[in-house]
Amino acid sequence: MKSFYILLLTSGVAVSAMAQTKKKMTYPTTKKDNTTDTYFGTTVPDPYRWLENDQAEDTKAWVTAQNKVTQHYLAQIPYRDKINKRLEKLWNYEKYGAPFKEGKYIYFFKNDGLQNQAVLYRQQEGGQPDIFLDPNKFSTDGTTSLAGIEFTKDGSLAAYQISEGGSDWRKVIVIRTEDKSIIGETLTDVKFSGLAWKGNEGFYYSSYDKPKEGSQLSGLTQHHKLYYHKLGTPQSQDVLIFGGEKTPRRYVQGSVTEDEKYLVITAANSTTGNELYIQDLEKPGSAIVTVVDDMDSEHYVLDNEGTKLYIFTNLNAPNNRIVTVEAASPAPANWKDLIKETENVLNAGTGGGKIFANYLKDATSLVVQYNMQGQLERTIELPGVGTASGFGGKKDENELYYTFTSYVYPPSIFKYSIASGQSQLHKKSGVQFNPDLYESKQVFYTSKDGTKVPMIITHKKGIKLDGSNPTLLYGYGGFNVSLTPAFSTSNIILLEQGGVYAVPNLRGGGEYGEKWHLAGTKMQKQNVFDDFIAAAEYLIENKYTSSEKLALAGGSNGGLLVGAVMTQRPDLFKVAFPAVGVLDMLRYNKFTAGAGWAYDYGTAEDSKEMFQYLYKYSPYHALKPNTAYPATMVTTADHDDRVVPAHSFKFAARLQEYHKGSNPVLIRIDTKAGHGAGKSTAQVIAEQTDKWAFMFYNLGVTYKEPQ
Repeated sequence: MKSFYILLLTSGVAVSAMAQTKKKMTYPTTKKDNTTDTYFGTTVPDPYRWLENDQAEDTKAWVTAQNKVTQHYLAQIPYRDKINKRLEKLWNYEKYGAPFKEGKYIYFFKNDGLQNQAVLYRQQEGGQPDIFLDPNKFSTDGTTSLAGIEFTKDGSLAAYQISEGGSDWRKVIVIRTEDKSIIGETLTDVKFSGLAWKGNEGFYYSSYDKPKEGSQLSGLTQHHKLYYHKLGTPQSQDVLIFGGEKTPRRYVQGSVTEDEKYLVITAANSTTGNELYIQDLEKPGSAIVTVVDDMDSEHYVLDNEGTKLYIFTNLNAPNNRIVTVEAASPAPANWKDLIKETENVLNAGTGGGKIFANYLKDATSLVVQYNMQGQLERTIELPGVGTASGFGGKKDENELYYTFTSYVYPPSIFKYSIASGQSQLHKKSGVQFNPDLYESKQVFYTSKDGTKVPMIITHKKGIKLDGSNPTLLYGYGGFNVSLTPAFSTSNIILLEQGGVYAVPNLRGGGEYGEKWHLAGTKMQKQNVFDDFIAAAEYLIENKYTSSEKLALAGGSNGGLLVGAVMTQRPDLFKVAFPAVGVLDMLRYNKFTAGAGWAYDYGTAEDSKEMFQYLYKYSPYHALKPNTAYPATMVTTADHDDRVVPAHSFKFAARLQEYHKGSNPVLIRIDTKAGHGAGKSTAQVIAEQTDKWAFMFYNLGVTYKEPQ
């Protein structure tokens, strides 16, 4: 890293927000240095490289100065406190998670309303619930969260992960469930890991070697390792099962089949495609057997009946299928179709000795029940058109629970009888929202190259399509991730004000299988941005909104989406929210596990053509001097060790340097928070308050308290 200079900060930067909207704002002066990189003969300046050092005092000073300006601006918005109070009221209702059975207890999560973290309860059949784990007591400020828990088959032991400040680095604590007494030492430095018990003796987990001191947030994590931890022994004696120097892989996961017969290992170097291995745990010392030896497709073991494996795969099936094979000869040449590929994308779970095929039909759920011989038993009747999730359970269960939601249907939990196929409402959402007042419809619009793209538009019934409605367009478009309809308590704020919420299913996602995904990767990535731009144009052409009333939002890969679109079409919308975004496309692979994203993005080192493609759309590099950009609030967090905050820091610094005009361009940096998971309720409400206040204020919308 190049030499640093003393950070110079201007004084007196805080002026009233009312004045800021009328004249050019004053921002902290951000130093620049002479750092450059050369790619295939092209010299690329990177004057804000020093902001990549998140531990440096001058970076910390810059963060403090930026937050001061941002918070002062937000504090001047006259209705910010009213929005905050409304959100607190909306959030203050009991929230339940679907029950699950472990041993003799039924467990479920519950948040009383404004608790920072949901509490894990348990009860015996017919008994009263008691608190099992209360993550609100993990820390004084509610920023340490429960990040996962796994029980032994008999339910007598549990291992749970905690995340401090939203970090992906976790600790693992083992307890006896009966009295919650801790067993052995706390495991540390666990990352991107499941926990898989082997009987009651110990469990498998995954991690990386911790980066050297000083770079723990942003340091490169390359070689994932699968370990076995035997209870009662120190972590230093944990046995390496897979990964490391002999079999270097970037992502390694271990799971154990329900009957505890097989250890299943998946290994990958990117977020798409994986190798698959099994090991017979009933034969001590047995070898790890290869099922699939390449990473061209994705596969995992869905279930087994003795030596018969049920494998979920997209090998020769872009929309996924389920096959069976004998464990003694598990290679793909021996696979037999059980549930064949269809025109709809397949996801699947098992429970009660059945397979539940959860298909995506134009980004909404269609759930079909099969027996283990692949025979269709029924299509499950859902409460409406939306998203159903949670169809899974143990083999001996007679019923399971699923959650159903849509943009106008608050998430409700249903109990499902596997034998009869009947669903019974278990817990209805208590949120203050009347679905009868709103509508949500799907449209198909045409992207730049003629591709038809679906979008769901949600708003109050009876709004006028006169181009005046405040509108938030949200997108993601990457990593085979599907955006399916889901209710948001925060979005009530927008809908109550007569606003429009629109979500297009962009290429790069998984809504139409691997072909749809690939159409938005590497040198096809511009398709994603074109799809998003076309969605905005559709909303404007059809009078839902206008450029002056339109805001764009997205997080992580969606933050890249917003950053790319706002640099390509700054005229198209008024407000931009790039959240925890991947914004420096030439260096994203230099931090944490970023190199694993190369399947979707490609890297600047791949070829001259790939470099030029990335350089052209990379948001940090695509910013142009003396350009009027939308009112922008970049958001990130100081503990984000997935998409490191340097992306947002550098982008915001250059945006403030190049931007002209009266639109504010700010950065909001959360403390004791990470990429998003595990945030306290207080943090979520504070962030959403600032988002809506900033959006309404810059769209010229006066917030009106609901009657």
